[in-house]
Amino acid sequence: MPKTVGVLAVQGDFKEHIDALNEVEGVEARPVKTQEQIEACDALVIPGGESTTIGKLMERFELDKPVREMVEAGKPVWGTCAGMIVLAKNIVESEQWRLGVMDITVERNAFGRQVDSFEVDLPVKGIDEPVRAIFIRAPYVREVCEACGVEVLAEFEGKIVLCRQGNLLASAFHPELTDDRRVQEYFVGMIGE
Repeated sequence: MPKTVGVLAVQGDFKEHIDALNEVEGVEARPVKTQEQIEACDALVIPGGESTTIGKLMERFELDKPVREMVEAGKPVWGTCAGMIVLAKNIVESEQWRLGVMDITVERNAFGRQVDSFEVDLPVKGIDEPVRAIFIRAPYVREVCEACGVEVLAEFEGKIVLCRQGNLLASAFHPELTDDRRVQEYFVGMIGE
């Protein structure tokens, strides 16, 4: 039976995540926009996009409740770029809406504007060879709560760009925009851990 991974489809690059996840063996990825659709999933991805817009739409359509319930139930939730910001407990110099479920402090647009986007081969803890990482108006994690169980999985120029806390995964970059599916496989491997 395939593992069902929902991709929050309210704003951002959800289609790219769905396509990438459907290339992983044993996965059925689908867009989710309702509480019922989220509840039917084994895991969830909150994609890149515009974090304030994603947050407002999650709040407006009351999608925060089923996502929080997923987190509490131990189901994996992965936030990429804007999704990482939505997961964070703290956002530097911002009071924007967020789920606040991950013990990290995030700085928005930390690598510059759209024109400052870049790609790099990134060593990742738990993955043998470096992964190709695409950064687009990317945030980074300024601070993690190690005592809360946050583990740093990758850094770029001393900035934390991939971390995990139990069933939560946060990446500043966009694995869905490359042909490498190892970060997706890592995430899918978190289901049922």
